[in-house]
Amino acid sequence: MNITINGETKAVTASISLTDLIASLDLTNHRVAIERNGAIVPRSQHAQTQLSEGDALEIVVAVGGG
Repeated sequence: MNITINGETKAVTASISLTDLIASLDLTNHRVAIERNGAIVPRSQHAQTQLSEGDALEIVVAVGGG
């Protein structure tokens, strides 16, 4: 199925959760904020949130520094 991540179309397997997507993008050990179809998805809901055809995601990775 196809989803959009930060404005770019990406093909992913069906029945993928946000947790699975984060792992496939090598972002597991990063602090990320995810918006799905205009709504923020709390981190506590990432594992339960299944993606659907046509979902639009915005993923922001927190970067520390000094």
